[in-house]
Amino acid sequence: MARINIVPFGPQHPVLPEPIHFDLVTEDEKVVDAVPSISYVHRGLERLIEKRDFIDFVHVTDRICGLCSFMHSMGYCQSVETIMGVEVPERALYLRTIWAELSRIHSHIFWLGMAADAFGFESLFMQSMRLREVILDIFEETTGARVILGVCKIGGVKRDIENETLKGIVNRLTILKANLDELYSVFVDDYSIKHRLVGVGYISRQDAYTLGCVGPMARASGLALDMRNLGYAAYKYLDVEPMVETSGDCYARCLVRVREIFHSIDLIRQAAGKIPDGEIDQKLKGAPDGEYFSRIEQPRGEVIHYVKGNGSRFLQRFRVRVPTFSNIPAMIKVLKGSEVADVPNIILTLDPCISCTER
Repeated sequence: MARINIVPFGPQHPVLPEPIHFDLVTEDEKVVDAVPSISYVHRGLERLIEKRDFIDFVHVTDRICGLCSFMHSMGYCQSVETIMGVEVPERALYLRTIWAELSRIHSHIFWLGMAADAFGFESLFMQSMRLREVILDIFEETTGARVILGVCKIGGVKRDIENETLKGIVNRLTILKANLDELYSVFVDDYSIKHRLVGVGYISRQDAYTLGCVGPMARASGLALDMRNLGYAAYKYLDVEPMVETSGDCYARCLVRVREIFHSIDLIRQAAGKIPDGEIDQKLKGAPDGEYFSRIEQPRGEVIHYVKGNGSRFLQRFRVRVPTFSNIPAMIKVLKGSEVADVPNIILTLDPCISCTER
């Protein structure tokens, strides 16, 4: 007779970079149900609109999450700019796009290192962390910070990047690409990785659509959903191609993220070659009066920033719907029926960001 147990998993676990907890209902070694529990890092960021005016609130959105920092402030600024009818200079749009794609590379390389650590592939973990430093160094040189960039503002950006510096960044990313090519070949061809990931954590295309999956989780199941195709920032001037796989398993989600690193390098190369000269910010007049939500593509998928203003310095409402929040229903479904030993790998290939979800 099968034995039913409830196994607590998280919020602290050797392979979990995020504080998420699951009560895993198991039947022998098979997971039959998973009950998630969050709220370990709840900070009440959305309510801070009562204490920070709409300009200062950019710094709050910057701190919703570390890896997604720039894209949170960018999405918030886009919402306020639309309400106020602010025309952001074209150069600023390109700079935002460059920093956004650098953030995507940073996030995916960090994820690759954490995933390798979970597989027990320590040398791959160390190599990933070493290559990540290239992106952090570029952040530090162009913004003065390494994780929380603080460079986006309503109406544009706070810092410019000289054209010669942009050429240097492209050259450094070309060298990084060569190193990543070697890493990629090891990752996708390694027998032990394929053995642990192929066919594990399967999400069908229909389930991904029905459950509202976004980002690499959706694209690994064959859904070509990518908010960059909406043409916000400078993406309307670039050739954006969603990275899509069809097998829908953990291995496919890994392939999507690694391929996106190379695509982001190409987008930065395109942007650096097309960026026009000009101003980097626009002076503001008045305060937001109206409501709007912007949709942008974070490393983990679509994020929505909803802003409502009443004409005063303090916003009336601010809400964020982050990609992990959209992916949690699919995360629960895919854990059901899996082996207990596969749970850490499944969760890591879904790449949850709980600090984003908590906000």
